[in-house]
Amino acid sequence: MLIGTILQGKGTDVTTVHPEATVTELLELLAEHNIGAVVVSEDGSSIAGIVSERDVVRRLNDRGADVLTAPVSSIMTTDVRTCPPTANVDDLRQTMTTHRIRHVPVVADGRLAGIVSIGDVVKSAIESLETEKAYLVDYLHR
Repeated sequence: MLIGTILQGKGTDVTTVHPEATVTELLELLAEHNIGAVVVSEDGSSIAGIVSERDVVRRLNDRGADVLTAPVSSIMTTDVRTCPPTANVDDLRQTMTTHRIRHVPVVADGRLAGIVSIGDVVKSAIESLETEKAYLVDYLHR
């Protein structure tokens, strides 16, 4: 299965935050959209970084409550792993596991085209296994 197939099912909307937004504004976005990470972007289509709930918690531990008024750019990850819609889901799952990342922005033609979470990848694997099981059961009952 390809990443583009996952995006067809879940959609291509990506919540982004401006690098100069405060961490408090970031937290409001995460809560409002019930998500765990957002892409940091100046224009909504380029990628300056990515920031997650985990980044906030770690910086709160390091810096204290003052981090809440700091810009998102001060806590974001700038070395962002991305993938194209043509990437194989199994390959991406391996990358996510190896590098311990939970969210990967999807880029097409140099622009942000979606985002895939580890939950999306696991869900696609389960659906694939269920389909395979149904074929096997059907085959055995013929």
